[in-house]
Amino acid sequence: MEPEKPHKIKGMNYSEFQKVIQYYRKSNAKEAISENRKDIRVKKEKTVTKNLQRIFESTLKIGNKKGFQAMSMRDLSEETGLSMGALYAYFTSKENLLVMLQRNGRDSFQKILEDCIEEESAPLDNLRNLIKTHLFMSEAMQPWFYFTYMEGKNLKKPERKVAVDHEMHSDGIIIKLLTQGEEEGVFKSGNHALTTALIKSMLNDWYLKRWKYAKMKVSVDDYAEQVISFVESFCLIPEDAEIIQAEG
Repeated sequence: MEPEKPHKIKGMNYSEFQKVIQYYRKSNAKEAISENRKDIRVKKEKTVTKNLQRIFESTLKIGNKKGFQAMSMRDLSEETGLSMGALYAYFTSKENLLVMLQRNGRDSFQKILEDCIEEESAPLDNLRNLIKTHLFMSEAMQPWFYFTYMEGKNLKKPERKVAVDHEMHSDGIIIKLLTQGEEEGVFKSGNHALTTALIKSMLNDWYLKRWKYAKMKVSVDDYAEQVISFVESFCLIPEDAEIIQAEG
């Protein structure tokens, strides 16, 4: 059964969000097939979808263990259960595979992040929702987030630019929310680009140091609430912060 597109992400906890990610994974797998159809020699879409997902997951597993550059096609063949000849029916080279994998994850990330923003919602509500959504995605897609962080240096210049543009796009969303909040008299004025960089550092810490939070028995829901609390303490105009704390 095809997963349905969720009507709203707002207000979900991580358990509920895990159902959301299935829709986007399925949707973006189809887009990845469409974008690379000329290089994919297998015609049956169901087979392509299943095997591409297996190839992506296996690449992440091997890459995060020994590094993508050290991964051989024999390693990937053994992990996926597909022959080396069968693997090359889905991509033309290791570089092509790296680009496909990076783009597939970025597309999922960007679509979900944009869908979590609701035009009719207040900047504070949207910022809270964006923080939760970013963390929930990095939990659900932790192998990809870690892989893309570590392997970004191995991308060629054009793809590296795409990755940087993607990072700047997500920064831009946060900066826009902070600016809107300032204009509405809710957020303090200040260097919103720097504030965004600090927020992103807290978000990235979740997947880069996942072991630390696991040892502390901190769930992603708990971590999200703590980050939101820190951000509100720093960004909200004091009288608004007191009202929100009283309401909470």
